Amino acid sequence: MTSGLSGDSGVDRGTTSGGSGIDGRTPPDDSGVDGPTPHGDSVADARSPHGAPATGARTAHGSPAVVDGRTPSGDPAVDGQTPFGDSAVDGQTASGDSGVADGRTPSRDPVVDRQTASRDSAIADGRTPSRHPVVVDGRSLSCDDVVAVAHHGAQVALASDVLPRLARDRAVVDDVVDRQVPTYGLTTGLGSRSSYALPRDELAEFSVRTVRGRANAVGDPLPVPVVRAAVLARVNGIASGGSGVRPEILSRLVALLNSRVHPVEPEVGSIGASDLCQMAHVGLVVIGEGRAEFGGEVLDGATALRRAGLTPAELGPKDGHVLCSASPLAAGQGALARHEAGAVLMLAQSVTALTFEGFRANTSPLDARVLDLRPAPGQSRAARELLALLDGGELGDPRHARRVQDPVSLRCAAQVHGALHAALDFATAALEPELNGCGDNPVVLADTGEILSSGNFHTPALALAFDTLALALTQTAAISAERMRRLLNPAVSGLSANLSPYGPERSGFAPLAKTAQALVAEIRMLSAPVCTDPRHGADAVEDDSTNAALGARRLTTMLVRLRQLLAVEALVAAQAVDLAAPSALGQGPALLYRAIRELVPPLDDDRPCGADVERVSDEVLESADIRSTLRAMLRGVS
Repeated sequence: MTSGLSGDSGVDRGTTSGGSGIDGRTPPDDSGVDGPTPHGDSVADARSPHGAPATGARTAHGSPAVVDGRTPSGDPAVDGQTPFGDSAVDGQTASGDSGVADGRTPSRDPVVDRQTASRDSAIADGRTPSRHPVVVDGRSLSCDDVVAVAHHGAQVALASDVLPRLARDRAVVDDVVDRQVPTYGLTTGLGSRSSYALPRDELAEFSVRTVRGRANAVGDPLPVPVVRAAVLARVNGIASGGSGVRPEILSRLVALLNSRVHPVEPEVGSIGASDLCQMAHVGLVVIGEGRAEFGGEVLDGATALRRAGLTPAELGPKDGHVLCSASPLAAGQGALARHEAGAVLMLAQSVTALTFEGFRANTSPLDARVLDLRPAPGQSRAARELLALLDGGELGDPRHARRVQDPVSLRCAAQVHGALHAALDFATAALEPELNGCGDNPVVLADTGEILSSGNFHTPALALAFDTLALALTQTAAISAERMRRLLNPAVSGLSANLSPYGPERSGFAPLAKTAQALVAEIRMLSAPVCTDPRHGADAVEDDSTNAALGARRLTTMLVRLRQLLAVEALVAAQAVDLAAPSALGQGPALLYRAIRELVPPLDDDRPCGADVERVSDEVLESADIRSTLRAMLRGVS
């Protein structure tokens, strides 16, 4: 499996969509915990609030100008032909099959298996895609929009002003070509060949050679959701203006998304100075070359286009360079990671609250009066969320705590999780201009008729944000493992040794602590900064880079491992709740406890626990219903 951001990430079967389904299985009951514990004691008598339905794709304002297809409901989004004469694509293959994986038995080609591994993806499992199109205007694309298109198959439409904007920019390009003005990448070569003047009659062919010559990425194919996220990010970047590409090339990229033609894009090839060597594989499919996944099969690019009712595009001057330019892979995959990291932080808060209940932790460190004395970034928000999750239980009153002062891993959870909140805010601030700006070089200024050299492809802030997020996730992982170990220690927790009903006669959960530490070790290894190790491109001129795409890609594996680690803590915390037998649980812990116990019985005699951890990770922490219910509990708290 690959390390892309569909959640398969090379390490497990999970997803990173932020709560988008659990493989068709019945989600856990979100009504809270109101039944007896295994000891006969009532665990909780307050039900959690009803989970709000998962938030749909947020669309930008603006009327659609081009949608090369129909909405998933079958209603035409835009009637008529595409700008290049192709008939509208309604999400069906030439044989009438719908979607990309449409519920049929997928090809056993390992490439397809890797690409369609995400169980929550509407593209990969044949479920009905999102019914709301994402309207692209070049200005307002959000991480939620990227998730809607990448994971839920939302259709894409162009706002009404996009194609006219591109036409104005293209007129400048045509004028420069006609006057043979020396312009980087247009009338001259690229990189170290920028001083080489191109013959007028070779400019179109130079565009084709640009795509072919840069399709040099290697490794496992990126998962379909990551490819869709990258193509969407490039679509919106082009829509913002400044690239000078012909409008029909943008429409063709939209057609790929809406027809569910997914270029096979290898995972390694970007050093963060544009994602050239990977995005060129998208460009190959646009011109009918390369490989693409369509209808569950990996096909040559020309065949995939033909089956989708599309035709290869003819490139003009500058078009090839635009197809490869900017950093849409880093931005698209980073947006998916940012979205899932927010969900994982919410899960970390919820699991921590469950540990609080089993440990009978002291909540006085969460008091707003305490935190206001040193308002570190994010800590007050994290504390308010923890208290909201604990609402309905006994721990809101510190007098119900077992100890006056708890270990740092419990006492300072708000500080650590608050730092992750701050890192997420930084990532959002760095992602927004990458998703909604022009990362091309050179750039077209239609108002003045100029084409100017640009450094907008360079992404140091984005790479730094991904490194910061990786470090914050590692801090969150470290204290999760330590909380779990404190629960096992009877001298600290006041519970039986290793949480076994038999006490020290059995191993209980002690061996699971090794698994937790192994997960932390891998997460810590992956958190090594990548933005401080620039790689060099073309001789003498490309002498710095950011590794932003790598920074985004490694976050996927980290998030999956962190979710598994939280599943370890949650499983152990549920056992601690059984042994502590509180009279009432807070609403968040009650929800998790009930969901865990519907899947996994309490630990009596020693048994293998690895499979239990996997079930809690996949069917509780990844459950769309659990996540949406937790969001409802926290809505308005921040």
